[in-house]
Amino acid sequence: MKIAVTSKGKTMDSEVDPRFGRAAYILVVDSETLSFDVLGNQENVNAFKGAGIQAAKMVSEKGADVLLTGYCGPNAFKAMKAAKIGVANDATGTVREAVAAYGAGKMPLAEDANVEGQW
Repeated sequence: MKIAVTSKGKTMDSEVDPRFGRAAYILVVDSETLSFDVLGNQENVNAFKGAGIQAAKMVSEKGADVLLTGYCGPNAFKAMKAAKIGVANDATGTVREAVAAYGAGKMPLAEDANVEGQW
């Protein structure tokens, strides 16, 4: 399974970035091997609009099955749902800890966005 995690840095020991569309990086982690790809998200960090939708497109193109993040707005959530990618909100700690928590069943998939648009 490929797990996308919003991150403040480029390693598994980086802190989870609570913002989805405006996260500094998104790590796409293979849950079996813990190997990962780093997606730079710099063009979306300061975007006026559409950051979540563009980030959702990147995650989808990398073949992620699920996204772990702190907060996901309504447009990004809809884009993830359309791409059949589950979203687990309220991720905290390091990327490694978030992946472990999801694998242990401690992070359920969300039913809806947990913040207003353009948060």
